[in-house]
Amino acid sequence: MHRRAYFATALSAALLVASVQPAFAADAAAPAAAKPAAAAPKASSARDLSATTTPEAVGFDAQRLKLMDEYMAKTVADGRVAGMTTLLARHGKVVEFKTYGKTSLATGQAMPKDEIFRIYSMSKPLTGTAMMILFEQGKWRLDDPVTRYVPEFKNLKVMVESDKDGKITKVEDMKRPPTMREIMSHTAGFGYGLGDRHPVDKLYREKKVLAATGLHQMIERTAEIPLMYQPGTNWSYSSAVDIQGYIVEKLSGKPFGQFLQENVFAPLKMKDTGFYTGAAKANRLAAVYVGEVVNQKPTGKIVEAGDLFGNSMPDYSKPPAMESGGGGLVSTTMDYARFCQMILNKGVLDGVRILAPSSVELMDTNVIPHNVLVNTNGTSVAQFNEAVGFGLDFQVVNDARKAGMNEGNNTMSWGGAAGTWFWIDPTNDLIYVGMIQRMGGTGGDDLGTMARTLTYQALLHPEK
Repeated sequence: MHRRAYFATALSAALLVASVQPAFAADAAAPAAAKPAAAAPKASSARDLSATTTPEAVGFDAQRLKLMDEYMAKTVADGRVAGMTTLLARHGKVVEFKTYGKTSLATGQAMPKDEIFRIYSMSKPLTGTAMMILFEQGKWRLDDPVTRYVPEFKNLKVMVESDKDGKITKVEDMKRPPTMREIMSHTAGFGYGLGDRHPVDKLYREKKVLAATGLHQMIERTAEIPLMYQPGTNWSYSSAVDIQGYIVEKLSGKPFGQFLQENVFAPLKMKDTGFYTGAAKANRLAAVYVGEVVNQKPTGKIVEAGDLFGNSMPDYSKPPAMESGGGGLVSTTMDYARFCQMILNKGVLDGVRILAPSSVELMDTNVIPHNVLVNTNGTSVAQFNEAVGFGLDFQVVNDARKAGMNEGNNTMSWGGAAGTWFWIDPTNDLIYVGMIQRMGGTGGDDLGTMARTLTYQALLHPEK
């Protein structure tokens, strides 16, 4: 009998390993060189992914770039994933948009470019963008206490000790409430429940925080659980972005999904992005897989996932009970690339402005205190240090070369539990989006990491 195992540690790693970093050097929207007025393209059309370009025209060596195509094709051929899409763009033009394999091994349908994927934690930067829209309206400030907007958190306690069985035995009062800056950088102390090693995470599972029937119920359940640590003293991947979704609802007076649709998805023409597909698009949702385990041993094969953490997989054809800003969205490769290009353009795409340049720069700036950066180096989810930090709902790279990375400084990134990944590199003026559907790792080298390696070894003339 086959057993389908979801290992929390591998899943947590997948949420972050597929991440990158950010960089906003010179204004990404500025033209590369002066040209006669008659020949100069409009800025909106030049940087909106509507045009394609050859690798050589934007500094890539085509033969070296082919190594990435071969690697991704082999990943599918080896059965590590059923199918995949990847998109690489530079200077606002598409360099490569590739598809591989099948949307479903059962149907054998070839992967199309407009396939819909569960993006899980790649929902987080979109939620952060909604927050920053309200930030620009003066609705909140980074150092405001979160209790100003979520009074249910006024009496939160902080875990101090637990027994050998993982039961919390001692708590203390908060020295101060978490700030908005801390809920946007996972330093507030909230748990998540993706794993069950930490006593706080065990309570998140027991109280079914992420299985709440609405954002307010999620807040009420969260308020009953102690924080992992005093706010601002550590970093732990958390449900804080779901809390952000609730704050968006409260400050805007609109359902979270409606706010995203009106202020982000519709303006950016992200026509296939949302918390559900609807019946008409349900057949475009790629099947999600997991590594097969028989007698507690991986077989090296993948099987379609029928459950997740002991619960049935959500029905994405219908609206969810709770609109999860931390992991509930579905999207397509091009939709998400348009979002990335907007961030790369410092808040504007195709003539439509979503954020001011300064707001994007705030999101792209590390906000983790220095002592926390050092203390959290080597954790199971994120490895921070002086060279790599975390901004507002993005991982950011402070010093790429010091970190041993080929990307540019200030590269922004994150990833999703089903293996999706992206990065936004303002220094090199490029974006990359990769979409797969496999939970808990891909049975080999992380694809996001390999994509970065193979992209930058092919960028021989970044000055172009």
